[in-house]
Amino acid sequence: MTSEQASYVKRQGHSDTKEFAKLIGLSDEYLNDPKAKKDVIDKSGDSYSVKSGKKKWQIFLYSKKRFENDYSFRAMNGMGQLLLKCIKCFPDKRSEYLKNKQFYKNKLQLPMTALCNKLKDTNRIVAFIDKSMFNSGEVNYLAIKHENKFHVFWSRDVVDVLSKNFAVENSQARNNTQISNQKIVFKVNNKTYGEIEMRNDSKVHYREVKFWLNNPLIFKLLVQNIKEVKEYQDRILVYGNAIKKFGRWK
Repeated sequence: MTSEQASYVKRQGHSDTKEFAKLIGLSDEYLNDPKAKKDVIDKSGDSYSVKSGKKKWQIFLYSKKRFENDYSFRAMNGMGQLLLKCIKCFPDKRSEYLKNKQFYKNKLQLPMTALCNKLKDTNRIVAFIDKSMFNSGEVNYLAIKHENKFHVFWSRDVVDVLSKNFAVENSQARNNTQISNQKIVFKVNNKTYGEIEMRNDSKVHYREVKFWLNNPLIFKLLVQNIKEVKEYQDRILVYGNAIKKFGRWK
């Protein structure tokens, strides 16, 4: 994605967030923190992560400092420490990395394989998804804009569906120019639904861990697995356990 495309996606995301905020009764002056997981907070104090976009959601893009300072990652049975090890496989200066990419990518294989094995454990993948998407329960709902409607899911329903359906694998080299075990791949029925990967592609994004999910595939998975749905208004549909909780501000 070019910087212009990324800028457009960011602007569109902010626009969709404000649109959702207005639909649930917040004023035109509503402002959100673009770096926070809480995109919208309703009048009852419940919070929402609002997602749109046509293909990928960036769930997080974190540097070494985040994993060092965030106690939740550090407490996840070694996963935070392994994410730090992935980052530390690469030298401080990107110029050094560029001199011998293969050497540093080979170093990455060991912690990335160990991280994959951790995430195959049910409790650990639950903790990781909940932390990454909802800041360990701090965010109550996921609101997805799809075909000009917002589809609202309870955060625990989302974590439950994803953790039960994801098969966790390491990436595999497909030709002689690639190296295996460079990523964590989340699959359902052999399709890639998301990845954890290192970003070393520029001076801006160097020694960062990125976790992304495929928007259309995740939306379809949630709708297929959370059958109960209620129309709250023309442009808002509410699913599963969210039905009993959504709209408490009234």
